[in-house]
Amino acid sequence: MSLASPAFKVKLYVPLARPGLALLHKLRGEFSVTSYVKAKFLTHDPERIASFESDPLITRPIAVNILLGLYEAAERVVQDAQAITVPTQLLISGADWVVHHQPQHDFFERLSSPVKEKIELPGFFHDTLGEKDRAPAVAKVRAFIQNLFDHAPPRVDLLHADESGPTADESKALAAALPSLSPRGLYWTAYRAQLMLGGVLSDGIRLGHATGFDSGSTLDYVYRNQPSGIPVLGKVVDKTYLDAIGWRGIRQRKLHVEELLRDAIGRMAAAGQRAHVMDIAAGHGRYVLEALTGDVRSQVGSILLRDYSDINVRDGKSLIAEKGLQQLARFEKADAFDRASLAAQAKSGARPNVGIVSGLYELFPSNEMVSRSLAGLADAIAPGGYLVYTGQPWHPQLEMIARALTSHRQGQAWVMRRRTQAEMDQLVEAAGFTKITQRIDEWGIFTVSLAVRCAKVRARAKAK
Repeated sequence: MSLASPAFKVKLYVPLARPGLALLHKLRGEFSVTSYVKAKFLTHDPERIASFESDPLITRPIAVNILLGLYEAAERVVQDAQAITVPTQLLISGADWVVHHQPQHDFFERLSSPVKEKIELPGFFHDTLGEKDRAPAVAKVRAFIQNLFDHAPPRVDLLHADESGPTADESKALAAALPSLSPRGLYWTAYRAQLMLGGVLSDGIRLGHATGFDSGSTLDYVYRNQPSGIPVLGKVVDKTYLDAIGWRGIRQRKLHVEELLRDAIGRMAAAGQRAHVMDIAAGHGRYVLEALTGDVRSQVGSILLRDYSDINVRDGKSLIAEKGLQQLARFEKADAFDRASLAAQAKSGARPNVGIVSGLYELFPSNEMVSRSLAGLADAIAPGGYLVYTGQPWHPQLEMIARALTSHRQGQAWVMRRRTQAEMDQLVEAAGFTKITQRIDEWGIFTVSLAVRCAKVRARAKAK
C-alpha cells in the first residue's frame, strides 16, 4: 500500500512524544492511526472486556486530524482549567495504562471551582466506572451529586474578575515590560524587527502598522482575505499572515455573527415586527451588511452603524454605498461606551430591537466600561429585542499579540485580557439580557452569543 494512500495506517503508542506530534501534523487529513489499546488494559470486568472486543461499533482507526484535535483540546482543558467554576468531582484511576496521571492532578489544582473533590482509585484501569469493583466509585459520584442537590452552592460572581483572578493576573503579566537583554526580551525584539520587514512586503502587515492590528480597517482586510503585497514574495508573506490562527478565528466569528444576526431578525419577523438593527462598534460594518441575504433584507426596517473612528465611519459609508443600501443603512460617529448616547436611541423614530457588539469588549480589560456599554444597550433595546455579542475566552497567540502587535490606540501594545464565557455571560445578564444560544469556532477562540432583552430584569433594575 502506498504511503500516499488515505487508508495507510500506523500504530499509535501513547503518550505521544513531541517529534511524533510534529510528524502527525504533517500527515493531518491524509492518514488514519490505529489504536493499540486492548480491552484487558481498560477494565478488569470480563463482561466489559468481551463487550469491547465484540462490539462492531467500536472502530480502532482514528483520522489523524481528529486525533490531533483531541490532543490539542485536552492540553487546553488542562492549561485553562481556571475557567471552570462549577462544582467538579475528579475520579482518577490509579492503574490507568492509557493516559498520564500528572495532567489530571494539574487540572484539579487549576480549577477555580470552590466546590471540588479529587478521588484516587488504586488498582483501577482506564474504564473507571466500568471496572469490576466499581461500586465504591459510583457511591462517591452519587454522594457528591446528592450533596449538591441538598446544599446548592452559590454561583461564583465574576463581575469583578478584571480586578483579581487568573485572567487579570495573566493580562498584567503580558503588559509588564521584559528586560531588554533577557532571552525573551531579545526574542520579541527580533520578532518585532521581522514584523517590520514583513510590513515592507505585505499589504496586510503594513496596514496593521499604520492603523493598528485591532483596527476596523485591519479586520475588514482580514474579512476580505485577499493576499496582497509586492509581486510574488509579498503575496506569499501576506497569505501566511492572513492564515494565522487568530485571523482564521476572526473570519469564522464573522460567519457566526451573520448567522445569529439573521436568527435574531427572523425571530423579530416571527413576532410580526421588522428588525431595526444597531451595531455600536461596527468597524466597516461588513458583517452586518453581508448578513442581508435572501429574504432577510425584506425583514429589516433600518440599520444604524456606529463607530468611534473617523476612518471606519468614512469607509463604512463607502461600503453602504457600494452595496446600494443607502435607503436602509446609515453610519454615524459615536462612542460605544457612552451610555447616554446609546440610551438616546430608545427615543429615535426606529428604536433598535436588534443590537450588535462584535469584537469590542475583547479589546478592553475593564468590566466597568463593558457594564456601562451593556447598560446603554439595555436602555436602547426594547424588551423582547435581541443582542448579538462576542467573546474571547481563549487565544493561542496572546503573548505574540501583546509583545509584537500594536493597537489602534496611538500605537500602544495590544494587550488583551481574556474573559471566560461565564464572565461575559454574567455581564450581559446583569445588564438585563437572557442568553439563548451560542456559537464557537473549532479552535475555541471566539464565541458569538444571542440574548433576549428581558422586561422583568429591567423592571427589577429600575426598582433598585
